[in-house]
Amino acid sequence: MNEILKGKFVRLAAFDPEEMSKAFPRWYRNSEYARLLNMSSHPMQSSRAAAKWMEEEVGEMSVASYFFSIRTLAEDTLIGELGLDVVDWSGRDAFVGLGIGEPDYWSKGYGTDVMNVLLRYAFMELHLKRVTLTVFEYNPRAIRSYEKAGFRHEGRLRQMLNREGRRWDNLYMGILREEWLELNGAAPGATDQDENSWKQN
Repeated sequence: MNEILKGKFVRLAAFDPEEMSKAFPRWYRNSEYARLLNMSSHPMQSSRAAAKWMEEEVGEMSVASYFFSIRTLAEDTLIGELGLDVVDWSGRDAFVGLGIGEPDYWSKGYGTDVMNVLLRYAFMELHLKRVTLTVFEYNPRAIRSYEKAGFRHEGRLRQMLNREGRRWDNLYMGILREEWLELNGAAPGATDQDENSWKQN
């Protein structure tokens, strides 16, 4: 399990509300970070308020929700957070959202690495069928990163956002399990034995 949660640059770790409550207010003081993650203006929060909200959020977490912190392998630095929500277990469909809060780690491959780790966990451990995400039209860096991880464009909510004096689309992107397997060295119709063999390589 530990290796499944490690990539080239990052690892997924337990979501610690106390640690995150200190990082979140600092991250959201960066207006660019808030702009990329939220449709509307994000209110300022103290560490105490953030900790209370996170404890409640994690405390109400169901078996269909998975929260992780994102840490670097080199220095074990906390750089972001990630959430995976299984919206339909019968269809094995999940929705993912992530944020890299430390600007020093933007545009350096960390986001793509995080998503690769998450997809491996989603498809190999949870055996999901598909993973979906949304991304704002004005975030080309994230769009490119998701494309590198194998996500395909599936639709858009036109002119959903009102930012900077104009309207922007909210894009839907998704990836299927067989697409991910093919990208990572297993045929779309791979058997469990084939997948286990790939997993150990």
